[in-house]
Amino acid sequence: MLSYYLLLLETDDDQAKFEQLYQTYKGLLFYVANQILHNEQDAEDCVHQAFLAIIENLDKISEVRCPKTRAYVVIIVERKALDWLRKNRREWAADMEGTFYGVEIPLPGGGGLADAMASLPANYRELLLLRYDNGYSSREMAKMLGMTHDAVRKQLWRAKQMLQGRLETEDK
Repeated sequence: MLSYYLLLLETDDDQAKFEQLYQTYKGLLFYVANQILHNEQDAEDCVHQAFLAIIENLDKISEVRCPKTRAYVVIIVERKALDWLRKNRREWAADMEGTFYGVEIPLPGGGGLADAMASLPANYRELLLLRYDNGYSSREMAKMLGMTHDAVRKQLWRAKQMLQGRLETEDK
């Protein structure tokens, strides 16, 4: 499969970077997709779609082995898995936006911003990380995630409100 992806890239530098990305993150991406979908074949399809999206945005990745890149590729595969659920499991579509939170992460402990971020639903946490940790604009995020610009802005606003509420609750 790797050779197929490499054919889509023009330069040797891009091919080398992507090959390193593929080798580093293919297992993690499969794990995340399978945690959401609970089906290995569907998870493999989502990982394939995620790698195609990564190829389209390869220029946005400066360093392969860093926390920002890891977060970025995990967010992409989570979104691809959620898109797959929306598309192929119509009976879940009505419930997903409000109740499906993606892969849960443990609270780091000690309170503060890290715990408040970890307690957010995955879709809000992902948007905040893409915006404030990775520095993507809302237009760039909309393109990456297959959302409208207005939807990204609205969800970012909701995420900030929820984070602020959790931080204020913690302070009391």
